[in-house]
Amino acid sequence: MLDIASIFLIRHGQASFGSADYDQLSQLGCCQAQVLSDYFSDSGIRLDAVYSGTLKRQRQTAEIATASQPAGIPFHNDPRLNEIKNDEQFKFLLPQLIRRNPPTAGLVEKAKTDSKSYQKVLEQVFQLWVSGDHDIPAMQTWDNYSDQVKAAMQDLIRREGSGKNIGLFTSGGTIATIVSQVLGLDGSFAYHFYEPVINASITRLLYNRKKVSLSSFNDYSFLQCRPDYHSESLVTYR
Repeated sequence: MLDIASIFLIRHGQASFGSADYDQLSQLGCCQAQVLSDYFSDSGIRLDAVYSGTLKRQRQTAEIATASQPAGIPFHNDPRLNEIKNDEQFKFLLPQLIRRNPPTAGLVEKAKTDSKSYQKVLEQVFQLWVSGDHDIPAMQTWDNYSDQVKAAMQDLIRREGSGKNIGLFTSGGTIATIVSQVLGLDGSFAYHFYEPVINASITRLLYNRKKVSLSSFNDYSFLQCRPDYHSESLVTYR
C-alpha cells in the first residue's frame, strides 16, 4: 500500500478589503480562523508541519488556526506561496484592457468600493496575464509564478516526506495554481478555481513522494455549521 498523507491547502481568512492596510485579517477573518482551529480539534486533525506565505493575512490565519495544535510544530514561511501580484498586474494590464475595451473604465471605478465589480475586473486582468498577450518585461510572468509555486510544493514534499499531515496557509490564486497543476491543466483553467475559493476553506491533497492527488476542493462546510458563532455569515469570498 502506498504511504499517502494529506496537504491541507487553506485560504486565509477575510482580509481588510477597502481599508488602508488590506493585508491583515478583519474581525470576521479572525473568527473564521478560530472556527477552523475548532474544526481541526473536533475532527482530530493533527498537523505535523505548517507552511504559509509571508503575507500578514496568511500568517495570521495560520497562527490562529493552529493555536490548538500540539506545541512545537515546525512552521515555515515561504514567499513562493504568496498571492499572485494583483497590484502589479492591475498597474500594468488595466491600461491595456481599457484601451481594448473602453467601457472597462467604468467597471474599474466601481471596483474601488464594490467587491463584485472588483472580482469582474480581476478576472479580466488575470486572464490577460495568463494568456501572455502583452509585452511588459517589468511584470512577473504567469510562467515564472507558476514555476515557483510548483517548486515550492516539490520542496515541501521533499522536505517532509510521506506519511504526514501538512497545513499550507496561502491565498486563492496560489490554491488555484496548485489545483490546476495537480489536475494537469494549463493556466487558462486556473481562474475557474480562483474565483470560488471561500475564505478559510480547505482544499485537501493526498500525497506521497511520487504522486499528488486532489481529494476535495474548497470545503467550507464547517463554517456553515456555526451560525451561532458570529452575527454575520462566516462564508465570504472577499
